[in-house]
This record gives sequence, C-alpha cells and structure tokens, in this order.
Amino acid sequence: MKLKMKQVFLFLFFICLSLGFISYGFSQEENRNEFKLFPSGLLISPLKTNIEEARVGLVRFLDRAQMKVELGNSIDLLEYSPANQNYSIRAGIDFFAYAFVKDHEGLYLQIDAIDGFFGGNISIASKNPTDKILARLRIIHHSAHLADGNYWIHTYPREWTKEGGPIPFSRDFGELVLLHHLIYENEQLRYYGGISYTTLNRPAEYKRLAGLAGIELTTSRLNMSIFKQKMSPFFSYTMNITGTPKYSPSHHAEIGFKLGDPYGKGINLYISYYSGRNMFGEYYSERLKTIGAGFNVDF
Repeated sequence: MKLKMKQVFLFLFFICLSLGFISYGFSQEENRNEFKLFPSGLLISPLKTNIEEARVGLVRFLDRAQMKVELGNSIDLLEYSPANQNYSIRAGIDFFAYAFVKDHEGLYLQIDAIDGFFGGNISIASKNPTDKILARLRIIHHSAHLADGNYWIHTYPREWTKEGGPIPFSRDFGELVLLHHLIYENEQLRYYGGISYTTLNRPAEYKRLAGLAGIELTTSRLNMSIFKQKMSPFFSYTMNITGTPKYSPSHHAEIGFKLGDPYGKGINLYISYYSGRNMFGEYYSERLKTIGAGFNVDF
C-alpha cells in the first residue's frame, strides 16, 4: 500500500480517537456530549444504485450468461452526539468486493474478474424525524484483478481471454456525498449528489475527478406484507460521470421491493438496467449495457 493511503487511515484513526477524548471530557455531567461504541445499524444506508457500495447479494444479467456477485459490508464503529445539537456523527469502515462471474461451455460460475474496496468513512446526519440532511465522506482504496475463470475459459495452451491480459488497476480516492432524506406518511424520498477525487490512479488515463447524482423513492402505500414484514416497493436511479479518458455518463436504475425496514434490516428484490462504462475495473475502457434481476441484503 502506498504511504499516502497509510496516512489517510492514520488520519481517520486519530479523528475517531479525538471524538472519544472529547466525549469523555463531558461524560461526567448529564445532558452533555454522548459517545457510543458500535452503534446499531448505519447512519447512512448504501445508495441503492451506486455501483461502488458495500452489499451482500447478486444480480444475474438476463441477456447473457453472466452475473455480478457482491460481498462485504460497511460498519459504523463510533458515534458522537454533541449536547443540545440536532445532529450526530459516526465513523466506520468499508470492506467489500464484487466479482464478475461467467458460465462458458459447461464451466459454471467461473470468476472472471474481481474488484476490491477497503477504507473508512465519516458520516453526519440531522436528527429531524421527517426531514434529514446527511453527508458522507469516504476514503477508499480500489483495486481490480483478472481471476482464474478468465484464464481457464481457453483450451490448452492457456492464455487470457481478455485482450492484452490483466492490467494494473488501482485507485485511492476520496468521495463526498450530500443527501436529503424526506419521510412522509406513506413515502420516503432520498436524493443525493457527490464528487470524488483520486490521488493515485492506474492506468493514468482514468481521470481523477468524478461525480454522481441520484434519487430513491420508496412507498408503503400499498400496505403489503409477508410473514408480518412490510413490503415496500421502490425505484432508484444513479448517474455516474467518469472519464476513461473521455468523460461520459453511466446510468443505473432499479425497480423492486424491500422486505423489511425501507432503510434498515431487510432484503431487496429488484430488476435493474445498466448502461455505461463497464462496472469492472479490468474492463473499464469498455461499454456495458444489460438488464438484470437480483437481490441484496441490508444488515
């Protein structure tokens, strides 16, 4: 890992440590600052249609024998609530990956490529129960690799099926996302925008600056349930702008329903549409357009 990335993690560690000391100084008096280790849930749930989010699940591409398998999680470790203030701050970690899986000539579930992410985040959210302003800063290392499924698809003599073989792909980036979460009697609306900057990027033609914007709408108006768990239909859309090297948008939309708390523990079942830059780093210079069906679990 590069020295810069180590410095980033040291910075996050000292922020968390500082929050602990600050809260400890006030903990002897009532109604003062509150510090909590291992708070429940997430202050900011993953953006449903942002590709680079921590999830557990998979999506099958319906127009080809391929799928994306998602593994990992984002965990809030520390929470700080200032006295007499209408907001709270959390610090957490992000460790996740997603794999490109192919079926080819009887070779089922061959892992062709893997993208891995690890880092930390700081999030802040207002405590208004119906109108929340939120922000999330993530510092992430992202690397991509071809796997043995890409190699073994060829008959002997073996060679990589991807033209040119594997490439060294890695990014160290910071991302800031601002969100507005509105909660009505039967609907919840969350819209957001963000910007990211990469300090280390390989290959160099991958542009350092990128952006995203999106919207999520969830409704409980239909009053559906299974096994006494609410079923909430939802729609989500995210547009990412990246330069590889020319800047262009990628569009990702999902429609489905959530079984469980709309922004808590539960399972999402959905149909998706994706059009844009290939979501896997080893294929970043290619375009991908596909329809999928999938699920993922929110902890």
